[in-house]
Amino acid sequence: MQVISSKSNDQVKYVKKLSHKKFRDENSEFIIEGIKILKEAIQENAKIKTVYVEETKKDEMFKELPELNNLEVVLVSQQAFQEMSDVKTPQGVIAIVEKEDDNTILYDEDVSLMLDDIQDPGNIGTIIRTADSLNIKQIIVSENTADIYNPKVVRSTMGAIFRVNVIYVKSLIETISNLKSHGKNIYVTDLNTDSSIYDVNFKDSVIVIGNEANGVSEEVKKEATQRVKIPMVGKTESLNAAVATSIILYEAYRSLGKIK
Repeated sequence: MQVISSKSNDQVKYVKKLSHKKFRDENSEFIIEGIKILKEAIQENAKIKTVYVEETKKDEMFKELPELNNLEVVLVSQQAFQEMSDVKTPQGVIAIVEKEDDNTILYDEDVSLMLDDIQDPGNIGTIIRTADSLNIKQIIVSENTADIYNPKVVRSTMGAIFRVNVIYVKSLIETISNLKSHGKNIYVTDLNTDSSIYDVNFKDSVIVIGNEANGVSEEVKKEATQRVKIPMVGKTESLNAAVATSIILYEAYRSLGKIK
């Protein structure tokens, strides 16, 4: 089996370049790192192109992931693997995966999620993971929302990235208009409203979460069916975007009788 020992090897350089959005977009590929997310990718039939295993962990990886026998595996020296890795303490396995973007919006979902310029990769990853925990199949996001294939986003989804379709759209306003024409109610988060999430019927809803610093844009707010907020009893005025998303989504599903 081939072993890459040099940090200047072309394959090492290629994996490193996939940490940049432009290169990911040009090649329609991204990287995943770690045993759990690779297991998830295999289970979800993701298009895995090449797997790189740190040579001293070969036996461990093939024991944990017997499916590696059916994939293209390249062994990498510890030094070269550290160069490829995006984490301080790598587990010893990295894979290149083909992007499978699907821009088809589903209109038969009871609850969908929309993100208006969310920027923090950790927030995006957590939001995707939360959506997956409720079996939400799609998240519609603005063009300026952080890239879901950023390595930090991919890691924080813990595999949910392979089950939740994230759809980037050029215009949230046009998309909202289209959603409304299909009978959807648009609920946007807004601190300056008296309407609580606990007083809303979330059937046929699209919940819009805004940018960490500025919230939902005024243009999007104008298109809302209703503005809602999470009531606060302490002095804190707002919550982290991912935390707020989790609270609202779980309340929406509880109010619809989807969870108890």
